[in-house]
Amino acid sequence: MFIPIYDGLAYRTIRVAWATWSVLALSCLFYAAYALRLLPGRLADETWLSAAFGVIPAVLLGSAALPDGLPLVPEPATLVSGQFVHLGFLHLAGNMLFLAVFGDNVEDAMGHARFALFYLACGAAGALAYAAGHPESLRPLVGGSGAVSGLAAAYLLLYPRARVWGLFLNRIPLQVPALWAIGFWIAFQIVQAWFGSDDVGWLAHLGGFAAGGALVVVLRRRDQPLFGAGIGKGMGKPAVADDP
Repeated sequence: MFIPIYDGLAYRTIRVAWATWSVLALSCLFYAAYALRLLPGRLADETWLSAAFGVIPAVLLGSAALPDGLPLVPEPATLVSGQFVHLGFLHLAGNMLFLAVFGDNVEDAMGHARFALFYLACGAAGALAYAAGHPESLRPLVGGSGAVSGLAAAYLLLYPRARVWGLFLNRIPLQVPALWAIGFWIAFQIVQAWFGSDDVGWLAHLGGFAAGGALVVVLRRRDQPLFGAGIGKGMGKPAVADDP
């Protein structure tokens, strides 16, 4: 795998990525409350927490029902609530790293409000893809993986030639074009979705990625080009040069 760490890409229209950092902060705060056993009552239990806020395909699609008191939000709302629930530190860290590296520049290309809508819509699309692929499953889907997959797709279409620093095979420092980094990542997701188990929501990753690729075309600013045109112009993080 290639773990992105830093892209150094300049902002064009914003000074602070408020929506990106708000999502990151909410996700981290929710995980901290869970990990430190600060959540009330049965929410301290992993199984109950994921059932309370996560997407359960069989329940969402109407072929099963939860006991009284679950979920804690209307079932359709779990398409959003589940995106902020992470039950493991590595799961949280991986998603938040993708959000921090790619989210701010996607937000710059859309604006704060449209980026927030984009992020939540990608996460919901990922959850629906997971439910469609496992319609009888009672395993709750939680986490922001579908949403950050949408970010990766949007970043790929907006800045394919931006150079991203990361760890190749989780340990080798390397700087590569976003096209390579995200291309390698999506190839891994496809292989896992085809051959892997549903213990990880691989279909949610692919659903979020597909939604992100479609929605970025609609939600980007009118003056925001696709495919890296104008990369490096603007303010914020230091700009990087295009590939020759």
